[in-house]
Amino acid sequence: MNPDSPQLITYVDRLGGTVTGIRELLATRLSGVFGGVHLLPYFTPFDGADAGFDPVDHASIDPRLGTWDDVRLLSETHTVMSDLIVNHVSADSAAFADVRRRGDASPFAPMFLTLDSVFPDGVTEADLTRIYRPRPGLPFTAMVLGDRLRLVWTTFTSEQIDIDLRTDAAWDYLTAVIDALVAGGTTMLRLDAVGYTGKEAGTSCFMTEATERYTQRILELAHDRGAQVLLEIHGHHTQQIAIAQTVDYVYDFALPPLVLHALHALDTRPLARWLEIRPANSITVLDTHDGIGIIDVGVSDLAPGEPGLLEPEQIDALVEAIHDASGGTSRQATGAAASNLDLYQVNCTFYDALGRDDRRYALARLLQIMTPGIPQVYYVGLLAGENDMELLRSTGVGRDVNRHHYTPDEIDAALARPVVGLQLDALRLRATHPAFTGTFSHDLRGARGELRWDAAGASVTLGFDLDDASFQLTATDGSATSTWSHTRLTGD
Repeated sequence: MNPDSPQLITYVDRLGGTVTGIRELLATRLSGVFGGVHLLPYFTPFDGADAGFDPVDHASIDPRLGTWDDVRLLSETHTVMSDLIVNHVSADSAAFADVRRRGDASPFAPMFLTLDSVFPDGVTEADLTRIYRPRPGLPFTAMVLGDRLRLVWTTFTSEQIDIDLRTDAAWDYLTAVIDALVAGGTTMLRLDAVGYTGKEAGTSCFMTEATERYTQRILELAHDRGAQVLLEIHGHHTQQIAIAQTVDYVYDFALPPLVLHALHALDTRPLARWLEIRPANSITVLDTHDGIGIIDVGVSDLAPGEPGLLEPEQIDALVEAIHDASGGTSRQATGAAASNLDLYQVNCTFYDALGRDDRRYALARLLQIMTPGIPQVYYVGLLAGENDMELLRSTGVGRDVNRHHYTPDEIDAALARPVVGLQLDALRLRATHPAFTGTFSHDLRGARGELRWDAAGASVTLGFDLDDASFQLTATDGSATSTWSHTRLTGD
């Protein structure tokens, strides 16, 4: 496979059921499609308050999903990416439980952040309002630690307790987790929520100089163990460009809203501009386990005076277009309409964000696959999944609308659909065609465009017209040429 071959993003329990099930699916129905797989949190437990991002034991695999031997076996055929949850641990973890019982007498007490540990000289209203948080309200939860009521730092939820990376205890913890993940077969570490780790008085407490130091320390720990690092940061696009120079990989979170803008507004100009300036060491996505990021293409208080990739009115129009295309279901799953809300994301499957239009959806995926970087494909997006309103009603968690639990029969039915088959063939092409090891070029003008890869007699070209979402993909390798288009979806 090519070095930048596609990767699957999936919850273990929601697609294959177990790690062994994922491995068997990749070896059979998805053979040749993916060179790697990002296993979303499979730690103990995988089904906590935040779908695994609050593990009680980050260094163990939940036995309901498999064993470390199963992960190592998967790593023999596919690159395995695992999450390193850097910012917080579960409120039910053994370490924090000890702090709750013993307070400052616990040896783990320095590991956890409180209001006083960041603001020992007191805090002002200006200090508090300066703190950046992706949710409304302040990032503190009142808890009794020992015999004292304390304000514990909880950036995300009261079930996720922020750790203090200024302490040896926190680094001992993270090092032990990294060791367990690498020993278990992981060679790519996704740093979850690392942007929030650098809490410093008088700052936004997001992407501070301390954050950069912590990231570099983790990078060194990973490299010493033969692993690479992917940074997960939602923010202004200039931050992504700057951060990309310091780590192995960053997400291209700007691509999804720019592709949606292009398809809804029939306008490729913002996408064309981004293709000129985006980092080369990107991992591309259309959809993930979170919502569709809006902050990544807009203006930000964290980058004052810097314009966004889209104008405010374009972003407003895009959000409304998604809500309209989804029949209003994304509106029910987004913002104050659902818990776990994120102020800067729209919760919706990418398929529903395009009105379940197979042609436009296939074109969106092809645009991603043709964009430089490692393409990652979320399991719901791979199967062209629709918003799971039943799951949303059951949990009340907005992002669950895009976290469907697939049965074997549902997987079989999805794989038989032409729009899914087209994605699979395009991903196989991306994984193996020699042109993708060469040079990328693009020519985007208004509603029409062409993306192209060339390498030593081999080429792959995608031509398209947004007016009717028509497209043609032509792949040439020596004397062999293959061509397919939007007509494959309907048989026209």
